[in-house]
Amino acid sequence: MTRRTIERTARIAAMVGIFAAGWLGGSVTQRNAVAQMGDLGKAAMEKAGEQGGAMGAAGKLGTSITDIQKNLDALQKNVDTLKSIQSMLGG
Repeated sequence: MTRRTIERTARIAAMVGIFAAGWLGGSVTQRNAVAQMGDLGKAAMEKAGEQGGAMGAAGKLGTSITDIQKNLDALQKNVDTLKSIQSMLGG
């Protein structure tokens, strides 16, 4: 083999080795991305609500539905609490 062939082979081997080490290191230490989708969706709906037209109306509707659902969940907790108090009082 000539000196040039040996150098070229060494360079290719070094590049493959660096790539393999990076890939292996990245796959071992990979962390899953966890997004708070509720916050992202709410932000998207609010931004859409700022726009006019059908997109703005849909954004406002989406934000309103989310807010209504939160309020209904809170009311349901209150109703459950009142029912448990009523049952303890014998009613």
